Amino acid sequence: MKSNGNLEAKLRAGDFVLTAETTPPDGASEASVMDKVGCLKGLVDAVNVTDGAGARAHMSAIATCAMMANNGIEPVLQFTTRDRNRLAIQGDMIGAPALGIHSILCLHGDSITNGDQPDAKPVEDMDSRGLMSMARHMRDTGTFPAPSERKIDPAPGLIIGGAETPRDPDENFNTKGIEAKLEAGADFFQTQFAYDIEVLKRYMAALVDRGITEKAFFIVGVGPIMSARSARWMTENLFGVHVPDHVIARIEGADDEKAEGRKICAELVEQFKEIEGISGAHLMAPRGEKAIAQTLSDYNLRG
Repeated sequence: MKSNGNLEAKLRAGDFVLTAETTPPDGASEASVMDKVGCLKGLVDAVNVTDGAGARAHMSAIATCAMMANNGIEPVLQFTTRDRNRLAIQGDMIGAPALGIHSILCLHGDSITNGDQPDAKPVEDMDSRGLMSMARHMRDTGTFPAPSERKIDPAPGLIIGGAETPRDPDENFNTKGIEAKLEAGADFFQTQFAYDIEVLKRYMAALVDRGITEKAFFIVGVGPIMSARSARWMTENLFGVHVPDHVIARIEGADDEKAEGRKICAELVEQFKEIEGISGAHLMAPRGEKAIAQTLSDYNLRG
């Protein structure tokens, strides 16, 4: 075990894990945090907390994670390199385990120009691989990176995550990007939404064939789609996301599009469990924590 977290313990035990995602509130109280995410307590193994998603400011991710941990919800702290330099991030990494945060997801972050304060200056002191490598160094050596090499006692026990995007393994398919993240220290991956189950099967088979899934855990992204219109928007605007036409048609033809979206999500999670190399499902829905909770409850996905 590299951390004291329940998420890592369940992954290493071979359990199929469930994670979800929340965005911190625009409110300065613990109540505003728990009003959003409290519905997920007991339904998932951990909840990711985004770090300035969409390049918009909210309550700090580490503060949100600490409040969740205090209320019995294991957090996954998302780190982006966009807003803080390595000194600030190193401080947060040391503080995280002390606050009950045992898992981190290392990301670059959305472009500043996509946010609501486009004149802000991005930091980008390193890329996401550099962030993983720094976290691994601090955890495994118990020292700050060179040239400092000052001792950290105790070292921050963190399981380190990276992002991935399932895609069809065509003749140009390679795993160089994944292997670079593994080399940097990734222990697990959480992926973009995967609604095309046949593409996902081929993708995971390619990773299994290359021995990638023996080196890291893969938690595949999915979520309850709110409407056919939302499904089309996701395909057109989210990188790497393809909602198949038959899925859109099924939602569009339903009397209750939201309910059908939850049903499709639940069916996909059940199919993920049968695909070799998948260690869990990561449920995402912008401002949709309650829809995720309803999906998990209605279909008893926790088992």
